Order: sequence, then structure tokens, then C-alpha cells
Amino acid sequence: MLKFIKKTTKKIGQSPGTITHVGEKKVERVTLQVIDYDLSRFEEKEVQTVEDCFPLKESSSISWINVNGLNEVHIIEKLGTHFEVHPLVLEDIAHTGQRPKLEDFENYVFVVLRMLSFCEKSQELKSEQVSFILGNNFVISFQETEGDVFNSVRERIRKAKGRIRKMGADYLLYALIDAVVDAYFIILEKIGEKIEVLEERLMNNPSQDILQKIHSMRGETIFLRKSVWPLREVITNLEKGEPDLVSEKTSIYFRDVHDHTVQIIETIETCRDLVAGLHDLYLTAISNRMNEVMKVLTIIATIFIPLTFIAGIYGMNFKYMPELEWKWSYPLVWGIIILVGGAMIAYFKKKKWL
Repeated sequence: MLKFIKKTTKKIGQSPGTITHVGEKKVERVTLQVIDYDLSRFEEKEVQTVEDCFPLKESSSISWINVNGLNEVHIIEKLGTHFEVHPLVLEDIAHTGQRPKLEDFENYVFVVLRMLSFCEKSQELKSEQVSFILGNNFVISFQETEGDVFNSVRERIRKAKGRIRKMGADYLLYALIDAVVDAYFIILEKIGEKIEVLEERLMNNPSQDILQKIHSMRGETIFLRKSVWPLREVITNLEKGEPDLVSEKTSIYFRDVHDHTVQIIETIETCRDLVAGLHDLYLTAISNRMNEVMKVLTIIATIFIPLTFIAGIYGMNFKYMPELEWKWSYPLVWGIIILVGGAMIAYFKKKKWL
């Protein structure tokens, strides 16, 4: 769970609006990708300087500026200054520990989400913050690293599929948020598969390793809940069209995202209950195993109590014990021991204790 918590000590004492990168440095060099399009034209390129993005502010087409990497804060500052973004917003963009939220300003809308992915190699949940600035004719996205869930959106823009080339920047924001939310379903499918595997292993052979994985999954589900619950409020505001930059036509599409978000929240709650059930199942399995061990030991001890009593009597060193002089004393004692032990085993089986 600690891997999802951002350390903020280096921000303590700084004045509000100071842009300081808080989080892991995930790229060596920050890159800027631009997609500029309208109904009849499309252009995609990687720009070398921040200044190359400045003309897009007054462009008549729709522009998507994607920033990969947050560790070079001067790029965020230059871009934000030109597009008239408040310093407090720029500070939140560079601080990667933000909760999902929406802030409506006069000329733009600021949205923060958690973009999640699943690493097949390590079987771990990966998280990064993605921030959006929605303007009249542009969307600026800020990511912590290269690689995202937006390839389907890029492909739709390139091939003019659907409505995306016919609609405005608010629809582009919808498409990007929808891609982030849809990726949550993939994460939940992976978590569901992990729960099934753990449950099967738990029934066959509960071990300390399984308990560690259960605690790891518990942390993942808590983080998922923390990432998605505030998102519902964000999508609700966009659905109602409260920001002026979101048109009524586009707010209808956010209603569909809201439905997906509610479905994801319900699934997360189900996963939390299943993980909690796995923990209880582990404790029950360990308790049952301990009970079985104690049962076997108790039966063995119970059988040997009368046998020990018999052996103890004939182990006494009294001088006058008539049985000691008998010819068949030794096999007789063994016969009594075997008879008593066999009778007790038969009795235990009759009672179904064995």
C-alpha cells in the first residue's frame, strides 16, 4: 500500500503556487506530442519546444497537446503561463498525489484522474496521475510517463471514426476520460482472476505466501476505491454540464461514463468483500488444520494413557509381584495392551472421530 502514497515533505514551507514535482521521476526527457485536427484536416507531430505549441491557442481547429513527464517543471510553467492557467493548478499538475477532482475556471476546466494499468510481468497494479486542461479549442494532458490508454482515441482521430472529428474539444475530453474509465474494467478483470486463483490455492494449501498476496490485493482494492469514488463526483458535474465549456450535446455522453463509473464502484466493493472473505477463509483454513493436528495428537495421547498405566504398574520395583514369576506374564501384558488399544481405536471409529 505504501507504493501508492506520495511523499510531500519537499513541498512543506513553500509558498502557494510554487511548481515542484512531487513523485517518482519516470522519464529522462519530457516529450510533447500534438494532434491538431478538424473535420477535413489532421496533423500529428512531436514538437521540440514548448513555444511550438503556442499558436494552437488561437487556432480554429481542435488541438490536443500531450505532455509525457512532469519532472521538468519549467515546461509546465511555460505552457501554463501562455495558456493562462492559474499557478495553483500548475502546482497540482506537478504534484502527483492529487485525488480525482474537477475545477471550473472562467476560461478553462481542470480535471485530475488516476490512470491505471496492470503489469503482466510483475502482476502488480500500476498507477499514474493524468491531468487535463480543457479550453475553448484545445485539451492539454499531462502524464507522468510515456504509454497510456489513449491509443484508441488517437486511432479514431486519425481515421475520422465516429463523431470525434465533428465535435469540439469537450468531446475530446470525454473520449480521453472514457478511455481512462474503460481501462478500470480491465484492472477489475485481472483482480477477479487473481482472487479466483488465490481462492483455489487457499483451499488446497494455505500458506504464508498466500496471506501476503491477500494483504497486497487488499491494498490494491483500497487504492482502487480511493481512485474511483471521487471520480463519480467529477463525472456527475460534467454530466450536468456545469462547466460552460461542456456543451449539452457532450454532457449526454458523460452520462454513459457516469454509469460505467457506478458499475466500477460496485465491482470494487464486491472485490473488497471477496478479499476480506479470502482473509477469513485463510484464518479458517489454518484453524481447521490446527484442529486436525490437535485431534490426531489427542487421539494418540488418549490411546497411550491406559497403555502407559499398564506399563507403569508392571514397571514398579516391588519384590512381591506374583505376575513377575509367571511364565506367560510378558505375552499376557502385550495381549492386554493390544486389546485395550484396539478397543479404543474401534470405539473412536464408531464415534467417527477417526
